[in-house]
Amino acid sequence: MRHHENLKILAFVGLAGSGKSTAVDYLTEKGYPKVYFGGVIYDAMREAGIEITPESQTTFREEIREKEGKDFVVKRIIAQIEKLTEAGQHRIIADGLYSWSEYKIMKHAFPGQLTLVAIVAPRKLRHHRLANRPERPFTEKEAETRDWTEIENLEKGGPIAIADYYLVNDKDPEELYRQVEEVRENTSFR
Repeated sequence: MRHHENLKILAFVGLAGSGKSTAVDYLTEKGYPKVYFGGVIYDAMREAGIEITPESQTTFREEIREKEGKDFVVKRIIAQIEKLTEAGQHRIIADGLYSWSEYKIMKHAFPGQLTLVAIVAPRKLRHHRLANRPERPFTEKEAETRDWTEIENLEKGGPIAIADYYLVNDKDPEELYRQVEEVRENTSFR
């Protein structure tokens, strides 16, 4: 990987319903480009002709990583970041880093340029959000299964545990935005 002068990447991690999309949308509305880990999976599912449901998404994510390697998604994300930097972008949002393996690969590919931000919220609140979201709502059982899958099968606990910043998203969006602004200030992400 080439070292890009002045490149800063804010990578967001968190369990489903924590508020990653809310934080990322806030930043993309300010004009920052993003790369989306989940989008790599959705694109691969569409290419394979698989309907996107909570169950098929979970199964496919695990199977593709088993078949193609744990770096399947992150290799594509790194290529997307490279394209953005070649186009002159130096502040990039990475939406939804999933696993410990992905974190290590990103950290190696972009040494000193990656800041990991974990968004956390109480389980009951996350599950409530998942049940009430307009796109792909989850039942309580689906939300519980997703939590266990992300922790046990996708190693998501590691990146959350080692994050550079923690944003507690248990109030309104404005409070989350205030915390995002603190991270931007502390990391010179302007």
